[in-house]
Amino acid sequence: MPYIDIFNGDADGICALHQLRLQNPQKSRLVTGVKRDTLLLQHALSAHDSVITVLDISSHANREPLLQLLNQANTVHYFDHHFAGEIVESPLFHSHIDTSPGVCTSILVDRYLAGKYRLWAVAAAFGDNLHASAFQLAESLKLEPKKTAELRELGELINYNAYGETLADLHFSPETLYLSLHPFSDPFEFIQSSSELKQLREGFRSDMQKAEEKQALRKSSAGRIFQFPNAAWSRRVSGVFSNQLARESPEQAHALLVERTDGTFLVGVRAPIARPFGADTLCLKFSGGGRVAAAGINQLAPEDVESFFAAFEKQF
Repeated sequence: MPYIDIFNGDADGICALHQLRLQNPQKSRLVTGVKRDTLLLQHALSAHDSVITVLDISSHANREPLLQLLNQANTVHYFDHHFAGEIVESPLFHSHIDTSPGVCTSILVDRYLAGKYRLWAVAAAFGDNLHASAFQLAESLKLEPKKTAELRELGELINYNAYGETLADLHFSPETLYLSLHPFSDPFEFIQSSSELKQLREGFRSDMQKAEEKQALRKSSAGRIFQFPNAAWSRRVSGVFSNQLARESPEQAHALLVERTDGTFLVGVRAPIARPFGADTLCLKFSGGGRVAAAGINQLAPEDVESFFAAFEKQF
């Protein structure tokens, strides 16, 4: 029976799949993309009588292709923490969905596998900016601080690699990055030997230097809003920079607008860490989506920017 693995190209999606395939190795067709490319199920619509595993992608956003795949006698295993809408009911649909703010998909897989490959879940949680959850998992393994810091950097660098408008913006395609870590059950061995990680580390330092020179476009009691130019470095660093802002000011919300080639904006929103709710509600108003603590809009029209600013103030 054919196997298809569909996964978000960020640290959470990659580490979630890695845990599952360490437990249950399978030759599978891989379907992934940049972090914002979340309508991935449409790339598997030719599948019939297959086993499909979906990781870290909203079932709400992919509802129609999901229903079609189930109608074509595919068995679907779904692990996710994003806004889900109404859960599909089918004997072929195996749902592991939890939208609580303290979990990511790799944590759901970690639960499913009873903690067998937890080191990878720690890295993923750091990459998804769930530091409290990541430290909790690290503590359960009695990791020394140096090892925890290494996993944090690993998760944040894999996550950094996922941001871009197209694959051309990325240092590595998510598929390439996944395949590079695939032979390693121990993340510390990957950290020691990976040339990919060295390149990501250098790129990250350079991009963050440019980002940290930028001043906030707007500041208010609700939070801070930044705007970056249409440049590959802006897109690459947008997620990690947004996460850093959120950690710096945990009582405030944050938004980052990155200008796209067509003049629209890619928007990332972080709810206050102290009150991690409302990011998805805000972004859904502008045809975006995500999770309660962190969400985004793929194309915000220039004429909607002021409306977005007003909605941001009202939401937070």
